[in-house]
Amino acid sequence: MNISLVGRHIELSDANKEHLMRSIETLEKFHLDLISVSAVASMNERKKGVTIEFTINIAGKNTIVISQRDDDLYAAIDIAVDRAQKALRRLHERESDHRHVGINEAKAAAAVPVDLHAMSEGMEDEIVPTELILYKPQEVGEIIEKLKESTKVFEVFMDIEGKMRVMYKRNDGKFGLY
Repeated sequence: MNISLVGRHIELSDANKEHLMRSIETLEKFHLDLISVSAVASMNERKKGVTIEFTINIAGKNTIVISQRDDDLYAAIDIAVDRAQKALRRLHERESDHRHVGINEAKAAAAVPVDLHAMSEGMEDEIVPTELILYKPQEVGEIIEKLKESTKVFEVFMDIEGKMRVMYKRNDGKFGLY
């Protein structure tokens, strides 16, 4: 990555250059192919303040330009670097979140032989046998007594006529039946 530091109408001291270099190096953490970063610090007599402008060239992507004006050079640098990091983070997340598998990768994955016997043995371990509960027809009175004794809110049962029914506790203390 090429880094250029330029001062227009302002003299950049060694401390300013060091701060700029450390700030620019933080942009490498997004693992994008940064070609060059140019930082231009300028003093404007009419607007009273310092302007810092970053131009970030990324391979295969659009150039990112960030301009920040402040009374203090260090504050302008910090704010501009934060904005640059945010832009690079968005670009990195967009690139890494939307990776689609290409046709060649799909063909390679489909060509891998699959051992069905081993897979069926692995699946057998996941099956848990359970006992069936046989439901005998019950009367509404029995279900009401069960609900009174338990903390359940409803009970599903088969009535004497063979219909599936639901008995539930109402808010007013009475029981409802579907």
